[in-house]
Amino acid sequence: MSLKRLQRTLVRVLSLVVILATVFCLGLYAYRTFFGYNYDSGLNSKDLAAGVKADENITNIALFGLDTREGDTQSHSDCMMIVTVDNTRGKIKLISLMRDSLVTIESHGEDKLNSAYFLGGPTLAIKTINQNFGTDITDYIAVDFEQLVTIIDALDGVEIDVQDYELDELNRVIRDYGIEQKKEFASVEKAGKQKLDGVQALCYGRIRKGGTGDDWGRVERQSIVLQALFQSIQDMNANKLLGLMQKLVPNVTTSLSPTELAPLIVGAVKGGMPALEHTRLPLDDEWQYYGSSSEYILFNLETAADHIHEYIYNDVFPGNTSASHGQSPSPSGDDGENETGGSTGTGPLGGLDFDTEPTGPAGSAGSSGQAGGDDPASLAEEGGSYDPATGDYCDSEGDYYRLDENGNRLYYDQETYKAGLSD
Repeated sequence: MSLKRLQRTLVRVLSLVVILATVFCLGLYAYRTFFGYNYDSGLNSKDLAAGVKADENITNIALFGLDTREGDTQSHSDCMMIVTVDNTRGKIKLISLMRDSLVTIESHGEDKLNSAYFLGGPTLAIKTINQNFGTDITDYIAVDFEQLVTIIDALDGVEIDVQDYELDELNRVIRDYGIEQKKEFASVEKAGKQKLDGVQALCYGRIRKGGTGDDWGRVERQSIVLQALFQSIQDMNANKLLGLMQKLVPNVTTSLSPTELAPLIVGAVKGGMPALEHTRLPLDDEWQYYGSSSEYILFNLETAADHIHEYIYNDVFPGNTSASHGQSPSPSGDDGENETGGSTGTGPLGGLDFDTEPTGPAGSAGSSGQAGGDDPASLAEEGGSYDPATGDYCDSEGDYYRLDENGNRLYYDQETYKAGLSD
């Protein structure tokens, strides 16, 4: 071989090496940029009791919102949703499951649904949902509420319509969060539609006390925050969306591998941005409180499982079995409420009446209802406490309150409580 031929051959080989190295580096950069999330490879589908996948165009994923406090090594899943990516109909469906739902947790007996994550992490939590609701979930996405602050701030806030009756409780939660974080955060000055920053939106999704609808209201507000997030992303162009992904992915933990996640995203958006719908189970009039302190939500799990299956696979919105398949019914009014002010439960992202519970407390089926009698300590909720010296109650989340003459809770911030102790 001549010297010139050898040189040409070397040049070609070196050029090929450079090209391959460049492609590899670009691929590695893209992988780290867009799939640099916290990947959990520890799930084993054999441990999840998942049913047979009924439709290849429909993917069900568990979404867990975790409220991990400083020093915690385990977390309860305060927010639990089934996320359905329906590529046939171009929808993403969110089904909220009430955290206090009484279910059977394998090897632990009956307990609240959110205890499953605490007892066995995402594996046991997914298995519990599959076993109790007949679902086929094999993957999950988890976001800690602290990470939600980072995500919302990366979007420059989200637009939320804060109601008058939510304002005081929202600002109380913001103050308490500031005490917990040893920082001062901006309160929300007035009600109405406005941009909330990460901390404000986080606290909005947490409130459930002071006449704001208990856990039922909180579940609805969590869906409102998710809807606002989704809307903000929908309004972005491609360049902004790619830039946002770089900020968001480090704040997500999921069992979906890059090779699973990429086609899932492509399938979801191939016909344009999908519509977002939300419902909550159990439905109104299908549940009751249960337990010595009404600490559980009791309902027929088979009925709930039927609602879930019909909604996911036949597109029948829960509570509207007469609706035509493939078409979700609209709310009866502009705000999703009926003439009496209660929730109709008939439309995607329909509203709830936060001033009253969807149905009354349990009065049968083995429930003893709310504890009563002359002993004030008997009125403390499970996991809470009563201080006979001050007459103060502390609930299971560490918030302080007193009871008025009608037994209603009057919450106040921790600074007031501490100041009272020092007087």
